[in-house]
Amino acid sequence: MSGLCSERVAIVTGAGRGLGRAHALALAAEGAKVVVNDLGVGLDGSGSGTGPAQLVVDEIVARGGQAVAHGGDIATTEGAASLIRAAVETYGRLDTLVNNAGFLRDRMLVNLGEDDWDAVMRVHLKGHFLPLKYAAAHWRAEAKAGRAPAARVVNTSSGAGLLGSVGQGNYSAAKAGIIGLTLVAAAEMGRYGVLVNAIAPAARTRMTEATFAETMAAPEAGFDAMAPENVSPLVVWLGSAASAGVTGRVFEAEGGRITVMEGWRPGPTADKGARWSPAGAGEAVLKLLAEARVPEPVYGAQ
Repeated sequence: MSGLCSERVAIVTGAGRGLGRAHALALAAEGAKVVVNDLGVGLDGSGSGTGPAQLVVDEIVARGGQAVAHGGDIATTEGAASLIRAAVETYGRLDTLVNNAGFLRDRMLVNLGEDDWDAVMRVHLKGHFLPLKYAAAHWRAEAKAGRAPAARVVNTSSGAGLLGSVGQGNYSAAKAGIIGLTLVAAAEMGRYGVLVNAIAPAARTRMTEATFAETMAAPEAGFDAMAPENVSPLVVWLGSAASAGVTGRVFEAEGGRITVMEGWRPGPTADKGARWSPAGAGEAVLKLLAEARVPEPVYGAQ
């Protein structure tokens, strides 16, 4: 390995399995000291336990790296604050935050309960916001003390957040919210030496194996395009000092493919210079739609 993250201290949330585990191992392989956060919950967010996080720590240590487990709930004030403290008190600093924790409670909208909506929004969106908030406060204090950091945040969105996904209204809304949060954080924190980006990964995890079983299945031979380890090199680079100047961006990552997402951009426009009538507005919209690009299909749409 190149030592791209040598002497850096990184936090990875939801790092007990899947993508988070792959990110933690990859960061450690490049020299980072890693705080491995995982609440140890089931696929639907039920239960808890520090076992998965400690297993990843043990893997890192067995390979000659440094890591510590954190089992706090990062969607709570105390859990998120203690996560940042764990990095600073254990290793003396914090350089990289990878927000990855999440789970699913899929339902069609007419069957989606309020509790299922709140639970998914809490772990994905609030679980990004609170660690970012406390990390940002730490880095701002460092910058004001004359110790400007080369800090990095990598948030985890999804194709569902970019395009929507049938049966995943709560998950899609949360993942779209993470993109908005990323853009705001990048704009606000740049002055303190903090760069903030997001990824929209496609990989085989507990969340995707059940929902997209055929697509996510490992091949019998050849390149395993859905292996979560394929996403981690981008995360490592974004989390390193080498990514200087890259902020406020969203990247799709799948197999050997990396795509810069260009987000909402103005398309065809009509300006009457005065108020439209309803019929006139409708006529203008139909003409604009005829000139516009056809949107990507929603995942799972028939």
